[in-house]
Amino acid sequence: MRIFTRYVLDELLYVFLFALAALTGLMVIGGVIREGVSQNLPPGQLVRLIPYLLPQMLCITLPVTLLLSATSLYARMSGSNEIVAIKALGISPTAVVWPTMVLSFLLSLAAVWLNDVAMSWGRSGMQRVLVEAGEDIAYSMLRTQKQFTCAAFSIIVQDVDGRTLVRPTVTINPRKDSPAITIMADVAELQTDFSKNVLRIVARNYSVLVGIHNGVDLADPGVWEYEMPLGDASRSSRSADHPTMLALRTIPREIGEQRQDIEDYQQRLAVEAAQQMLLGEFSQLAGPEWKERHRRLESKWNRLYRLRIEPHRRWSAGFSCFCFVWVGAPMAIRLRNRDFLTSFFLCFLPILVVYYPLFMYGMDGAKEGRIPPACIWAGNALLLVWGFFLLRKVIRY
Repeated sequence: MRIFTRYVLDELLYVFLFALAALTGLMVIGGVIREGVSQNLPPGQLVRLIPYLLPQMLCITLPVTLLLSATSLYARMSGSNEIVAIKALGISPTAVVWPTMVLSFLLSLAAVWLNDVAMSWGRSGMQRVLVEAGEDIAYSMLRTQKQFTCAAFSIIVQDVDGRTLVRPTVTINPRKDSPAITIMADVAELQTDFSKNVLRIVARNYSVLVGIHNGVDLADPGVWEYEMPLGDASRSSRSADHPTMLALRTIPREIGEQRQDIEDYQQRLAVEAAQQMLLGEFSQLAGPEWKERHRRLESKWNRLYRLRIEPHRRWSAGFSCFCFVWVGAPMAIRLRNRDFLTSFFLCFLPILVVYYPLFMYGMDGAKEGRIPPACIWAGNALLLVWGFFLLRKVIRY
């Protein structure tokens, strides 16, 4: 039996490692190019993205390349009648199947860890690169497109001379505690201060319009400075406490805190509603202030739903490695087609049609709170049942 185990693992790992390296490399290059084009990143920042992109790409390529290597191995063995010869010796086909299953199970655990790293470390690292490169991204877009827009502000320029913005119009978007501000200047410059973690806009010979309608217009030949956090000035809008950017070990604590926050907020709303009803202020209960409060409560529930599905999503996506091989190995044996590409596509197509739609349906439903988060496992469960019947037929016939 050790001979079978060594033979299967040697053949499997040879194809798997080669395919994994090739496909992951291509996807990392594609991801870097995509981010570079969409964010106008300079070459130095593109290189910094590679280690953060690698875990994300491995999460995608690991199940596919493992299925490819398993189907190529068992399709060749079945097409060469090696499985028939093993049965003729009175040996169960499980002798050549179980090493692959054990390896796929161990790789599934590694895939869960990679999913966690990709979400918590990889995405936050990519966002940090984009934030730190905010000034370079802005200048690059201003040189090519004459405008730059992010969540906090927008800039339109007549020209860019080195680091100097010629005839810029800067619009600072309104916030809760301040109105919109529009600055028109002869020249301006963007400066990043990493010690304060801010992006500074310095304008000279400027005029300022505070407010959009009937605003206050001020003119000054001097220097005007405005600072904003680097995170606000970045085109990456996802915050660090977003559920997809949290590590698995922190999610249970976040769920508890979010539930407590919702409970406290609902109690405050109930008290305020009761007070207004006692005072007869029924019209205010349907006013814009209460609509905003309900919207805020809905946002809190939405974050709780996302927190609850995140562990299920990462574990089910990781164990797709095992589920794919659980179906692909016996199906390749039954197909008995020595062409590994044909066997792979014949195995992968049903998985593509069954697994991913169920996974996405479970994700969307759980995000909205319509179905339990455990429904994300529906695709995995169906593949396990399907693979059980296929493996049973391989053993019996």
